[in-house]
Amino acid sequence: MAGWGAGLRFSVGTLSVFPVRVDRVDREVAGQAMVLAPAVGLALGSVSCLPLLVPGSGLLEAALALGLLTVLTRALHLDGLADLADGLGSGKPAAQALDIMKKSDIGPFGVVTLVLTLLAQAAALAEAGPVALLAACVTGRLALTWACAVGVPSARPGGLGDMVAGTVRRRTALLVTLAVVAVAALAGVLLSRVVLPLAVLAGLGAALALLHHARRRLGGITGDVLGALVETATAAVLVACALLS
Repeated sequence: MAGWGAGLRFSVGTLSVFPVRVDRVDREVAGQAMVLAPAVGLALGSVSCLPLLVPGSGLLEAALALGLLTVLTRALHLDGLADLADGLGSGKPAAQALDIMKKSDIGPFGVVTLVLTLLAQAAALAEAGPVALLAACVTGRLALTWACAVGVPSARPGGLGDMVAGTVRRRTALLVTLAVVAVAALAGVLLSRVVLPLAVLAGLGAALALLHHARRRLGGITGDVLGALVETATAAVLVACALLS
């Protein structure tokens, strides 16, 4: 694991507010970071679920947990979700949609998408509980592993998307996915939550569907697309856990 230390630091530094020293940044390290992203998701979820450990947790505690997660991620993924919604919602050609996504303001598509996504996440989390949040956080970052697989191009030069695009071997992404599903299945058996592996697959499927659409419309990934994938997978896992439990 010593050879992956730089990748772990890059992953933690990029995906969280946890203070780390990132002293090497290149495509090899970026690929390692995206492979290790689900582990960072597990750490984020472990901290974020603390408000849910209060007896009788409900919608308020779920909102607090999601708020804590937002702080721990600097709200970068939510920002990406809003920007992608504005870009895709504009109906403009790829170049113009990408320009819209680069703007600092949020348009109506972004606002509505944020409100509906957070509402769905909070309502589902209030029903599903802390274990579901752990699974959701891990799956959200697993979506990054697949978004950065070989064959997925960057939509434009420069930025995080260009740095990480195509840096993960598909075989590696598959192995990481199998590991996540296996752990979810084991946790499901131990905690009598057999829905967990199904929820993980549902969340990953939702993210991959969005990735396919973004590639078709924009030509590839950007940092905003990556953020949107995280939030989409997170919401899908929580909703699946709430509906299937």
